[in-house]
Amino acid sequence: MVRLPYLTALTTLFSYGLLFAFGHFRDFFRRILDAGKSSNLKGYAPICLGYEDFYTRRLYLRIQDCFGRPIASAPDAWFDVVERHSNDGNKTLQRTTKTSKCLNLGSYNYLGFAAADEYCTPRVIESLKKYSASTCSARVDGGNTKLHTELEELVARFVGKPAAILFGMGYVTNSAIIPILIGKGGLIVSDSLNHISIVNGARGSGATVRVFQHNNPAHLEDVLREQIAGGQPRTHRPWKKIIVIVEGIYSMEGELCNLPEIMAVCKKYKAYTYLDEAHSIGAVGKTGRGVCELLGVDPADVDIMMGTFTKSFGSCGGYIAASKEIIHHLKHACPAHIYATSMSPPAVQQVISAIKVVLGEDGSNRGAKKLAQIRENSNFFRSELQKMGFEVLGDNDSPVMPIMLYNPAKIPAFSRECLRQNVAVVTVAFPATPLLLARARICISASQSREDLIKGLEVISKVGDLIGIKYFPVEQEKVASVDKLKKLE
Repeated sequence: MVRLPYLTALTTLFSYGLLFAFGHFRDFFRRILDAGKSSNLKGYAPICLGYEDFYTRRLYLRIQDCFGRPIASAPDAWFDVVERHSNDGNKTLQRTTKTSKCLNLGSYNYLGFAAADEYCTPRVIESLKKYSASTCSARVDGGNTKLHTELEELVARFVGKPAAILFGMGYVTNSAIIPILIGKGGLIVSDSLNHISIVNGARGSGATVRVFQHNNPAHLEDVLREQIAGGQPRTHRPWKKIIVIVEGIYSMEGELCNLPEIMAVCKKYKAYTYLDEAHSIGAVGKTGRGVCELLGVDPADVDIMMGTFTKSFGSCGGYIAASKEIIHHLKHACPAHIYATSMSPPAVQQVISAIKVVLGEDGSNRGAKKLAQIRENSNFFRSELQKMGFEVLGDNDSPVMPIMLYNPAKIPAFSRECLRQNVAVVTVAFPATPLLLARARICISASQSREDLIKGLEVISKVGDLIGIKYFPVEQEKVASVDKLKKLE
């Protein structure tokens, strides 16, 4: 967990206070200046009231050039970022015809399958010719190809569950599935830092939702004991069912789930477990099978395993893997399966091919090399950042490593200065994180060479010195290792 220093917290609060004060000051005078102007609403209520989009107008628009940057190439280790400019103080951005070749430290391309691949790409092109870009139908109608069935069987075998079901979008996999698994009279116990797709799915289920402290099995046990003893609100009847929801790797923290301890608590209190492996499947574990393999947990003990194809497999969509009974129920009850258009066949083929590479079923050892490379790259980059004095969140082996920025002025400063030196990074702030905990989220890829990583470290170190985000003492004798490695290369 982040331990925010008092001085940093004070200066960050003061900075946000100034931004909010000046924003409201400008809004006050804007209302005075617009008082005499006629409204174009013609009697309709405004869709966006002044206070509802205050954050967007007065804070986000100031730095919107740091977000949504268009790219003009595949999201490989290096990619082309389209340059933009603004003529109205950042209210609108205009694309130019110029591009900058930048080191990609922001995309979820953990195993490097997002670019052309010698095994995957020819098969994807062939599937496009055979099936077209879309099935133009739901799975239960005319959108169920043999590729979809093959991928469901392959995913189930890969993660170690009896059956699986596919969805066209990772976000929908959580938000649409959770309300089918549990409803009124049920209890969801969710980690406090779970993804918004889980939060919205839990809210939409109608079940009672309780939150436990992030990655804290002891507090989870306290919550379960209290809720089981008290029962349902008002009636105090026993809960119909209890589901504990956690993530394999937390996307904004880069931390691994304390899965063995959490599983022990769930077994003790007979609670079902729902594991979101969006960022861990394919990225961690000796053979890429996620946190269960990495932490020594039997997949059979996890009731529902969720994952996506966007992070490690270079495609889109998501899956649920569980018992045959649960999957049968989802296929007959989930609107996202019954009504939504099925995954694009080329996207399905991309996942099939990528998993076969990881499993070594392509006839090579490239999958094992990719897994070793992402692990080596992640641990090297994390350790070097820490030696430089940055506050880096997360655990070893995780390809996600947030660098804490805190102060709102440092969010655009870090992003713009890195881009100026041809390193593309992702900065994250409220509402995706708590207001005081803004950060830059680095995502490492197996496609990046040691030279690429050293280039990124050099730029980040210079920018860190420039804007003052090295919150810990620099280990001088160790940070020199970057220079030594560069010379050896």
